[in-house]
Amino acid sequence: MSKDKIDQSAKKVAKRKTRITFLKILLLVLIIFLINLYIILGILYRGENFTVTLDSEFGRESNLTIYENLNEKLERTFLRSKDIDFFSDISINWLPENIHNEGEGSHNGKNYIAYTFYAENQGQDTINYWRTIEIDDVVKDVDKAIRVMIYKNDEERVVYAKPNETTGEAEEGTVPFKSDKTVMLESTENFKVGDLDKYTVVIWVEGDDPDCIDSLIGGEIRMHMTLTEEHIPDKKE
Repeated sequence: MSKDKIDQSAKKVAKRKTRITFLKILLLVLIIFLINLYIILGILYRGENFTVTLDSEFGRESNLTIYENLNEKLERTFLRSKDIDFFSDISINWLPENIHNEGEGSHNGKNYIAYTFYAENQGQDTINYWRTIEIDDVVKDVDKAIRVMIYKNDEERVVYAKPNETTGEAEEGTVPFKSDKTVMLESTENFKVGDLDKYTVVIWVEGDDPDCIDSLIGGEIRMHMTLTEEHIPDKKE
């Protein structure tokens, strides 16, 4: 074999090795990318049907605190309810009458989420704060028949729902969502030092909703509640 042919053969072998090495590196990069993507999606979609977040900057400035247990008062800026594996549609009439007094933290039922927590002004000033519930993710338009019921201090009770898809009117006994992705937006004013607000949030699929149809089966929803505020110094300052 001539030297030219040997050189050409060597070059072909070298190019083949280079291509194989490149493909191996590309495959490794792709595997790493897919692993990272899986981890990220796993974090984003690990459940967490309902969470509560306190704006951390506001919490530091005002000493508004949130916690699950009155006896322990473990201060948090993030609270998480326990998830339930499966929602089957139920009626509001099936919920316990004293659901707002059944427990602290998560006290879910078979087909509903129930979560109770507290917000307390442990600072030195009177404050105002806002509370909102936002929908993070919806699968199969299940939000059309979702109900979000909020008890405040065991006295005030409001049930929120999307308006009827056909008529555009509020469903019976409910307050319409603030917008497509915002369930509610309310404020608490003159929240004095030592004041305590108790919240119980209940989430379920309302079977008596006209928009509760078979196409919603298998749907999922994730939402979060946020407490944030405006700081009001006392007049004595």
